[in-house]
Amino acid sequence: MKSLTEMRPDIRAPPDIHRPPPLGADLGLLALRLTVGLIMAGHGAQKLFGLFGGQGIAGTGKGFAALGYHPGDFYAGLAGVSEFAGGLGLAAGLLTPLAAAALIGVMINAMVIGAPQGLWALSGGIEYPVTIAIVALTVAATGPGRFALDRPFRWGSGGLGCAAFALGAGGIGAAIVLAL
Repeated sequence: MKSLTEMRPDIRAPPDIHRPPPLGADLGLLALRLTVGLIMAGHGAQKLFGLFGGQGIAGTGKGFAALGYHPGDFYAGLAGVSEFAGGLGLAAGLLTPLAAAALIGVMINAMVIGAPQGLWALSGGIEYPVTIAIVALTVAATGPGRFALDRPFRWGSGGLGCAAFALGAGGIGAAIVLAL
């Protein structure tokens, strides 16, 4: 007896066809990237330029120095540039693995600072930086979607290599900052 696919070859999809993800998935990725990316760019703008109620480099630098990051202005600038550029990159879907690495690195440092306070942000814990780092890692792994500037590039579809790069580069960057 013939199998169903032998009797009805029209119901078989060729095995080499890759169907694009549904439009809803790409719109969801766009919403996620824009929300998290622009919020992180805003955090960076607070540190760098004093926008959105931020203290700018001088004020943020004093806070960084109080946390043990010396010179405080340098580390405030480094964190601000990482958040600003990483956030804009994530939002635009541009150089996504690198943008994710920048955000992951900053968030690892924030996790180290907040770890003694536990998980919840209410007590100064790591809830927020863990969430941001995982979102950045997830976007690197899944790719930024069809509404991204990275779409024509090989890293535009994400994958384990992109996620490993983002996590590795972010982790190495964080380790260097923490070691200094």
